[in-house]
Amino acid sequence: MSFNLNAKIKGLYAITPDESNTAELLRKVKLALLGGARVLQYRNKLADTALRLQQANALRDLTNEFSVPLIINDDAVLARQVAADGVHLGGADMGVQAARKQLGADKIIGVSCYNQVSLAQAAVLQGADYVAFGSFFASTVKPDAVLATFDLLRLARRELLVPLVAIGGITAHNGPQLLASGADALAVISAVFAAQDIQSAAQQLSHLKFS
Repeated sequence: MSFNLNAKIKGLYAITPDESNTAELLRKVKLALLGGARVLQYRNKLADTALRLQQANALRDLTNEFSVPLIINDDAVLARQVAADGVHLGGADMGVQAARKQLGADKIIGVSCYNQVSLAQAAVLQGADYVAFGSFFASTVKPDAVLATFDLLRLARRELLVPLVAIGGITAHNGPQLLASGADALAVISAVFAAQDIQSAAQQLSHLKFS
């Protein structure tokens, strides 16, 4: 399955937890997809190269079943290996143009821009298809992350035409504030995958009023 570079990044953007058991990872992700996740990013900071390849391949098959784009965190080479729909780049990763050269024109490239609209503007000029800001709230995954504001999100919405992804401590309770400020997608790890009922947690988030 292929999503063009203008594929809409919108709705619940689920990011996988660090899970070493591939079967358990697939179980959790399937529940999130059943709950309405519209984008999946594979992120596993604890896995070695072989496990990452195994898990990414398995998630490629699962996301194809649900017609949901698969984005690989940080690793354009892995994204190409598993025919993922794109890659998400952080500040320490390769640049947008290098990733585009690796993946081709038809893939999605997203960039973390933290709390800086200037980084987002530069990323878009280089060809990024969406940008992400955060952390908007305290995050258990990245407790030391810089904080972004609603004003920053509103400014980015005025300045940029690409989809905006908000991340960091997001829940069904605080998500509406981000959507009202201009976010197109809400990126979530813990609020979905640490929930007792993953499918229900995903449903609560996916049912928010995305523009």
